[in-house]
Amino acid sequence: MYIASDKRYDKMIYNRCGKSGLKLSAVSLGFWKNFGSTGCFENMEKMVHTAFDLGITHFDLANNYGNPYNGSAEENFGRILEGMKGYRDEMCISTKAGYEMWDGPYGDRNGSRKYLTASLDQSLKRMKLDYVDIFYHHVFDPNTPLEETALALDNAVRQGKALYVGISNYNKAQTEEIMKIFKELHTPFIVNQPSYSMLNRWVESDGLDKFAEEKGIGLAVFSPLYQGFLTDRYLKGVPSDSRVGKGDTWIGEQLDEKMISRLNGLNDIAAKRGQKLSQMALSWVLSNKAVATVLIGASRPEQIEENVKCIEKIDFSNEERTAIEKLLGE
Repeated sequence: MYIASDKRYDKMIYNRCGKSGLKLSAVSLGFWKNFGSTGCFENMEKMVHTAFDLGITHFDLANNYGNPYNGSAEENFGRILEGMKGYRDEMCISTKAGYEMWDGPYGDRNGSRKYLTASLDQSLKRMKLDYVDIFYHHVFDPNTPLEETALALDNAVRQGKALYVGISNYNKAQTEEIMKIFKELHTPFIVNQPSYSMLNRWVESDGLDKFAEEKGIGLAVFSPLYQGFLTDRYLKGVPSDSRVGKGDTWIGEQLDEKMISRLNGLNDIAAKRGQKLSQMALSWVLSNKAVATVLIGASRPEQIEENVKCIEKIDFSNEERTAIEKLLGE
């Protein structure tokens, strides 16, 4: 039986998610990769235990996470939770629906009431839960009226299957539009989950971060390490066992000599701060006031232990920011 560290809450920062009463650990564990049926269950279990012992309380899933994309990450997390039953109320568990999931027209990529309702029921069964803390619509659907999507999310709360709702991969304009509907419904809409990193700053140019901060919506950021670019893996080129080397990322073609030079420059700044590049990249995202939490992925417990140290140095000097901006602008 797993017994959590009694010092776990001393090791983490907890940020209020927007203007809601919910606090999220500044670092969250995401289950997109490495928690599927092809992985080692003992390693998955150890990663979750390690994360929780380090004060990570937010665990982020989706119906299509894992490998293959058939709910395997949720199933494995459900198995892990069976050994952590006494700690459920200390966790914030989120899941999503919106991308392609099962055969036929009702499990295809969409935001229909039928799909979202059925998917959440399946997710709860896989994880053996009565409810999730946050239920997200995973990706904007231009073919379904936003009112229908919003009502489906609101209904999940009214049925007691979710405590809060969120959206993911919505830009500022889309967020503003669905927010108006949630406001009329009095839905506890508290979070948007966009991609954001030093190398992917669309939330700034779009104005989503400023809008979210102004309106009291938290940002839960995914891909803060730009699928591994912002680590020490690619400082000397492309290792054959890396995601780029295996062709396991669509952004591999961006890793040219100019990018490698930029990464080495950022690594030098991180070293002067007493951080690894990955830690500085996470700290940089967390320094944006709109961001409530960064979602990290991991393939082994040691990566979680290393990345959590980012919270020790979230502040940046003006000189550091100037140097970083110069590199990112090249």
